[in-house]
Amino acid sequence: MIENKLLKYILANTNNKKQLAVLIDPDKQDLIRLKEIVKKIDDKKIDLILVGGSLITDSIYDTISTIKKHTNIPVIIFPGSYFHISKNADAILLLSLISGRNPELLIGNHVISAHELKKSKLEIIPTGYMLIENGSITSVEYISNTKPIPANKPDIAVSTAMAGEMLGLKLIYMDAGSGAKHPINPLMISKVKQNINIPLIIGGGINTKQKLKDAYTAGADLVVIGTAFEQNINLLDEFIEIRDK
Repeated sequence: MIENKLLKYILANTNNKKQLAVLIDPDKQDLIRLKEIVKKIDDKKIDLILVGGSLITDSIYDTISTIKKHTNIPVIIFPGSYFHISKNADAILLLSLISGRNPELLIGNHVISAHELKKSKLEIIPTGYMLIENGSITSVEYISNTKPIPANKPDIAVSTAMAGEMLGLKLIYMDAGSGAKHPINPLMISKVKQNINIPLIIGGGINTKQKLKDAYTAGADLVVIGTAFEQNINLLDEFIEIRDK
């Protein structure tokens, strides 16, 4: 494992500036359009690029290689499975699905991938991953075979995030899921942020400037956009304005 450069970068910006990341799902991209997308991301100086999804084939390797050829923005793997490992990335979020009770996603997959991860020399960032109910069943809920935290139960979200921090996880990632009908309630974001001292990542359902602003105002340190950007890459122009205010 290498020096924690990206974790230090995220930590350094916490409470000083808001951060914005784009999540690229390899299964939804062809390499020609991917170059156009990466150019847009690079031009707008997005903070981080996440690569991942629930149903990824071997396309993750070509996707990461293509991204790295066209930008110096750090690339972090957002794994949907223990075999989503590419040495060409800069880091990997080692996700522990702390909102669910599926042992494979709490520790099982991590045991299987441990030797491969250590050989990869990737920066490994232990991350507490929390699914939040958004009004529909998302791919990650179905694949993970876990129930999300109810949207109207902020106290459960708070306790879960606090437990993750106490276990030594370095980031908390609250996700409404890809293409969520509704983003995470700002009240839940605010309550979680008030009770943890590690960076808070928010994703899912953020498809307008106002929703992005609401997430930042509530306390999100880093916001991840995926589906909205896939559907309209020019949305990034508006989102950068909100990030930089």
